[in-house]
Amino acid sequence: MSSLQTKGLFITFEGIDACGKSTQAEMLHDFLRKKNIAAIRLRDPGATPISEAVRGILLDNKNHAMSPWTELLLYEAARAQMVQESIRPALAEHKVVICDRFYDSTSAYQGYARGLDLHIVEQANQIGSVSLTPDITFVIDVHPGVAAVRKKKLGEPADRMEAEGFAFQQKVRAGYLAIVEQHPNRVKLIDGSRTVEEIQKEIQSIVDNVLHGQV
Repeated sequence: MSSLQTKGLFITFEGIDACGKSTQAEMLHDFLRKKNIAAIRLRDPGATPISEAVRGILLDNKNHAMSPWTELLLYEAARAQMVQESIRPALAEHKVVICDRFYDSTSAYQGYARGLDLHIVEQANQIGSVSLTPDITFVIDVHPGVAAVRKKKLGEPADRMEAEGFAFQQKVRAGYLAIVEQHPNRVKLIDGSRTVEEIQKEIQSIVDNVLHGQV
């Protein structure tokens, strides 16, 4: 039995590659579990066998000929499966769902960075999310140059999306900043240039306030 019963809360983390969002999502998950609040952590695309299979196709460097429209539809297909199989059931059980990326990524990457029609991308997002909207979205904002240094230190090979390069990441970042302006109540801009602990403290404070507002 959780010490703080929630009505179900959907939290997403966004940002350019290597911004630190995955680390912050994991830390928030640990924070909630220590407070005995039922929470699950997912990634988009992914989280289900079907969605993970689609993720493999999307990020495989062999698929360099993929059309941006195909890319868009594959992300939406993987997302729809995750929403139906994982997210909605968890929310129905009053759990906190923490997701590493959701449809704001599609707007930033396929809309703003790839240059696809934003209105069509928004319509696709509605289908792929099965009309589910996050309660809180954290955009971890860092300069692409800082993110590139972090990625290099990790020494991991770049996947198909990460390999798009610096200029592409600049467009993605600009897209996220536009999204923050468009949805100020839902989307919270977080300064990712600070320490991991400082960032997490701010995130925990925001989530705590929301959770206590539910009871």
